[in-house]
Amino acid sequence: MVKSELAKCLDGEVFNCRDNELTSIKIKSRNLTKQYNQTVDQYIKMKILKDFLGSIGENVRIDTPFYCDYGRHTFIGNNVTVNINCTFVDCNKITIGNNVLIASNVQIYTATHPVSYEERLIEGWSINDKNAFFNTYALPVTIEDNVWIGGGAILLPGVVIGRNSVIGAGSVVTKSIPPYSVAVGNPCRVIRKLKEDFKHE
Repeated sequence: MVKSELAKCLDGEVFNCRDNELTSIKIKSRNLTKQYNQTVDQYIKMKILKDFLGSIGENVRIDTPFYCDYGRHTFIGNNVTVNINCTFVDCNKITIGNNVLIASNVQIYTATHPVSYEERLIEGWSINDKNAFFNTYALPVTIEDNVWIGGGAILLPGVVIGRNSVIGAGSVVTKSIPPYSVAVGNPCRVIRKLKEDFKHE
């Protein structure tokens, strides 16, 4: 059985980002995102989110403008705030837990490309090919419960932000951050550990 490009994408393998199925998913997401950004009615906004996100919990607020690549690969828990001008490139899964704060201008990327140009560029590619001229793969990003992501932070493919952690504004997260951490900088590094005795009911 031939593996679909969508299956390859979700399995972290090189996939053709110009595949017809993937293109149709992105077109739907672009259209629904445009509607979402132009709507002020909160009931309609939530209906749009439920139509194109993978799942969405209770008490979720996503401010506008909001940009999302596939939509269906983003999963959001309860009590989540996403502030203005955030971008989710969810070729692979973006999973956001409960009680999460995501500040303005945060970018979450699951898509990436080989660093070596020999592996990144497709040898012998021509303008008539249906594939892109470059190789792409995607790795999931997870934000666990009770996390605060500061303004302008960038989360790169494959990272996990451990529960109860804080990511400082402007940080570029290239590697996973353990639970109960304050992490800042480019590349983002843990600068402080937090107490583990706080209980949130």
